[in-house]
Amino acid sequence: MQRNDILALLRGGDRRTIGRADEVAEIVSRERRLFPKLISGLWSRERLVRMRAADATEKLTRKHPELLGKYTKELMGLMNEAEEPELRWHLAVIVPRLPLNVRERKLVAAGLKRYLSDRSSMVKTFALQGLRDLARDDQQIRAQVIEVLQGSVKTGTPAMKARSRKLLLELDHT
Repeated sequence: MQRNDILALLRGGDRRTIGRADEVAEIVSRERRLFPKLISGLWSRERLVRMRAADATEKLTRKHPELLGKYTKELMGLMNEAEEPELRWHLAVIVPRLPLNVRERKLVAAGLKRYLSDRSSMVKTFALQGLRDLARDDQQIRAQVIEVLQGSVKTGTPAMKARSRKLLLELDHT
């Protein structure tokens, strides 16, 4: 297998593991020309590849969000279409890293609020994180996000309550 066939590194094994997603994120961080290939994995026919490509993309873009710049439309669309929890929870934190205009920020916030109704506690918890990330740089939605986080502290799952308390502190709101 050639090094530039990074999607092949994401195949196989058990869906309860991340496989070689960390290795792929490291390879792409050194060889940025491979990023489009990694992003294409989010639309793979193989579920394992999709979820591991999302994991690697999420990890890589924590430090390098600028890589996402030209994928705004596609990733916003995928966020609305994705049905698998493993893909949704990664998108919940990836999409707020996009360079969004005011209208796009509102659309992303609405999508993340829909994720709060997901069956998966992980999707809900990461949606809270995504909302906080949007609110950090956008005063217009900050009050709404604080309200959502406060509500989650009262009525969310244990994971949502814990995350919401932490996120409220990060927003300097007690």
